[in-house]
Amino acid sequence: MGKKIAVLSNVNMNYMIRLLKKEHQVYEAEGYGNELGILMNGQSSYHAFAPEITFLLMDLMELLGHDLYSPELLGERAAESGAAPDRQQAVEKGPASRLREWFAQIDGCIRPGQIYYLSDAWLWGPETGALPEVSLAQRLEGQWLEGLEWLEQRHENVRVFPYRRIIGSLGEENSFSLKTWYLGKILHTNLAQRRLAEEIGRLAELEQRTPKKVLLVDLDNTLWGGLAGEREHTPLELSEEHQGLAYKNAQRVLRLMEQAGVVLGIVSKNNEEDAMAVIREHPHMVLREQDFAIRRINWQPKHENIREIAHSLNLGLDSLVFWDDSPGERALVQQMLPQVEVPPFPDSPVELAPALAELYEKYFQKPRLTEEDRQKTRQYAENEQRNRLEEQTGDYDRFLRRLEIRAQVLDPGPHMERLVQLVNKTNQFNLTTLRYSLEEMQKTAADPAKKVYLYRVEDCFGDYGIVSALIVSLAGGIPMVEEWVLSCRVMGKQVEDALLGHVEAELLRAGYTELRGRYVPTGKNRPVAELYDRLGYREVSRGEGGEKEYSLCLKDAPSRAAHVAWPD
Repeated sequence: MGKKIAVLSNVNMNYMIRLLKKEHQVYEAEGYGNELGILMNGQSSYHAFAPEITFLLMDLMELLGHDLYSPELLGERAAESGAAPDRQQAVEKGPASRLREWFAQIDGCIRPGQIYYLSDAWLWGPETGALPEVSLAQRLEGQWLEGLEWLEQRHENVRVFPYRRIIGSLGEENSFSLKTWYLGKILHTNLAQRRLAEEIGRLAELEQRTPKKVLLVDLDNTLWGGLAGEREHTPLELSEEHQGLAYKNAQRVLRLMEQAGVVLGIVSKNNEEDAMAVIREHPHMVLREQDFAIRRINWQPKHENIREIAHSLNLGLDSLVFWDDSPGERALVQQMLPQVEVPPFPDSPVELAPALAELYEKYFQKPRLTEEDRQKTRQYAENEQRNRLEEQTGDYDRFLRRLEIRAQVLDPGPHMERLVQLVNKTNQFNLTTLRYSLEEMQKTAADPAKKVYLYRVEDCFGDYGIVSALIVSLAGGIPMVEEWVLSCRVMGKQVEDALLGHVEAELLRAGYTELRGRYVPTGKNRPVAELYDRLGYREVSRGEGGEKEYSLCLKDAPSRAAHVAWPD
């Protein structure tokens, strides 16, 4: 039944919790306002419940004890005018320092293995009308947001709950009630609690779903109004006014989606020269050629183009979403490629931008973005160039040499978040499928009996990013590869040969004579079932479940992947 959820708050949220219990297993604290005590007490019923996700929905006014007198924040203004009071004394007394203390205590409560959502701030109450400076409320809210950002930077499993967005959409008059507040510390109206419950349910679902990766868009009457091939006779609708602005705003949403890691591609029945002229030259185009990782602009059936794109990007069809104004094209793609998501298209251009925002939330939104996520379009575009080079070259060995592949070993410390993501999200090239929390990986990297290898790879077309990790146990005197993952972006280019060769050479220099490795079969890692066999390792044992252990004498390790260069 749903997810195991805990909702902790400093105000009465009983109605919202009752709503959540219809879909989820929900921890219900005795009362409210004791979130720190519950989190800090390892023997509390909260820890016995062991929630998968904890939501901390905090009212900023209540957290401050309704005391908004802020000498430290007001003192900052006084300091600017040369009339500051004793600074140290001010800091010790003010609400901003109390917020910092609260965040420091929460920081000590964050545990690996579960997700934490903390609400952003909306300072509300009758007291705000008597603030000595109108901006003080905003400054206090800013202090809260700074605390959230600090926690996010320190913990990979901390997220921001969009409390402010929900309250803003409803309005204060529909969100808060002084009457129920005075009756039973029920700050929020039933309407607001319903919306908060809906958002909690949505985020819980978001944490367990696999997001889509690619949005394939049509051009005519989709990115702009009208036909690219007839623009000399009928100007396109793409401008800063009327329906032209609606199309431009839709492109702005798409640009934001691309910056959030959504890979954009084009599938259009059109003359490519005409279409690209619009994309490159039209003064009101928001999206330009470099914003699209891949394109198929021709007169082939669109489902055939989509199938080609999936193959070129090395993605399953279920990773794609198709956005097209034509009901006929949408129906055909749905019929021929049922794995592809084909959402409905709005009836009016005015609805395009909101519909795309909803589409992002439904199919693409991730709980947390990394820098790797933000570089997806560039990475896939570079891969398309590689595919074209391979087609032109013909001979595969010659193609690999022309790629000019370079590998670099990295210190895992500054890249810990990416390392955890790489290990936990890689399924095909994953020899043992071990999973790690951020804290567990940090302990592993610090363990003298372990060695963590992390690799970045690039070629003549661009940077693949951080694509591989090996974790080697040195315990017992015989090194064992406990974990080995490699991104699908570099699979098939013999990069794995070079990386293992690097590990073998380093261990040999350290005085080891043997390296062992394991393969644990899963439903998805069959592509590497014979990897160690191909790399010259000898199978030494096999378990009933198909697990295999391999060994190699390091002095007999072959020369590997001469086409991969290592910088000095």
